[in-house]
Amino acid sequence: MKRRNFIQQTSAASAFVGLGGLSSLSFSEATKHITILHTNDVHSHIEPFGPDHHRNPNMGGVAKRAVLIEKIRQENPNTLLLDAGDIFQGTPYFNFYGGELEFKLMSKLKYDASTLGNHDFDNGIDGLYAQLPHADFDFLISNYDFSNTIMDGHTKPYKVFTKNGIRIGVFGVGIELKGLVNDKLYKETKYLDPIERATDMSTILKNEENCDLVICLSHLGYKYDSEKVDDHKLAAKTENIDLIIGGHTHTFLEEPTIVKNKADNNVMINQVGCYGLYLGRIDFYLNGGKPLAGNGKSVEI
Repeated sequence: MKRRNFIQQTSAASAFVGLGGLSSLSFSEATKHITILHTNDVHSHIEPFGPDHHRNPNMGGVAKRAVLIEKIRQENPNTLLLDAGDIFQGTPYFNFYGGELEFKLMSKLKYDASTLGNHDFDNGIDGLYAQLPHADFDFLISNYDFSNTIMDGHTKPYKVFTKNGIRIGVFGVGIELKGLVNDKLYKETKYLDPIERATDMSTILKNEENCDLVICLSHLGYKYDSEKVDDHKLAAKTENIDLIIGGHTHTFLEEPTIVKNKADNNVMINQVGCYGLYLGRIDFYLNGGKPLAGNGKSVEI
C-alpha cells in the first residue's frame, strides 16, 4: 500500500493493541488518555519540499508540524513530544548555522526530550556542545559514556514525566559511533551495550521510579539481518519497555510493529521515516496506572 493512501485510510482511527499481557479492553470514566508524538531523522529539513518534488511535493516543514502538534495538544493536553535523533545534517541550514536553528525551532515546538543520533556528531562533539544553549529540552542517552568529554553532565540517562497523574519514564540508547563517525569527532565517548543499558534503565523506571509507561528513544535502527542490535532485538531481550520510538534506518511504518518481550508481553515499535514528512502518534489508555491498550498511526505533514 502506498504511504499516502495508508495515511488517508488511517486518519480517523487505527487498531488497538492490548498491552501488558491484557487481552480484554475495558474502558471507563477512570481511564486516562496519554498521547505520545514523535519524530526521527529530521536531518535539518526546516522548509517543506517544493511543489515539483518527485516524491514528496509540498510535504514536511517545521511550520506545518507546529500547527499539527498544537492542534493535538489542544485535543489532549496530556501529550509528550519526543525525537529519536539525527536532528542535524541534510540541508544548507545545518552547514550555515551548525544546528542552532534546529534546536531553537524544536524548543519553540516544545519538544520534551530527544536522544542523539550519529549525525548529531557531524560537527564534532565540540560542535554539538556549542549548540546546547539553544535547546530547551533534555537529551536522553544511557549508553554513551561522556565522562572524559566536554559533553559530560550535559545529557541524562532517563527522565520521568507526569501527565494527569501518569508517570512516564523515557530513556535513550544510541548506535555504535565507531565506523559511522570519524573517531576525532566523538573523541573519548565510550559506547556501552544498548541491551544491557536498556535493561537497567527500564528496570529502574518501572520498579524504582514507579513509572506506568516506559518509553525508549532508540537510534539503533529498526531491524537488521545480522547480529547487530536493533529495535526488534531490544524489544525481545528486555521486559519493562512499553514503546520503542526508533530512528537511524529511515523506516516508514504503516502502523507500529508489535514484538513480544521476555515476559511475553507486547512492545510497540514505531518509526516515521525521515525529513519531517510524518509525525508519529501513539495513544495510550490507562486505568489505575495500568496500560490497557495503545494505538498508533503516522500523520502526514
